[in-house]
Amino acid sequence: MADIEASVRDLVDRDRDCTEKALAQMDLRRKISLLIGEWKAAGGGDVLPDVRGRVRLRPVKTASNPLRAIARR
Repeated sequence: MADIEASVRDLVDRDRDCTEKALAQMDLRRKISLLIGEWKAAGGGDVLPDVRGRVRLRPVKTASNPLRAIARR
């Protein structure tokens, strides 16, 4: 789903037609909503992760110092 969202953003940024990708994205969201509804109807009650939780769990990339790379040469 993240790939489709990124491609929609890219197409919009380049002022291109994103109809197909946007419809695919909405279809995926609809399917996810249906799956969550079925899960809840089956007794699922756990708190589902949200985007903020996923971002917090990602390892932080540290930027390398370009001056150190030059000094090593």
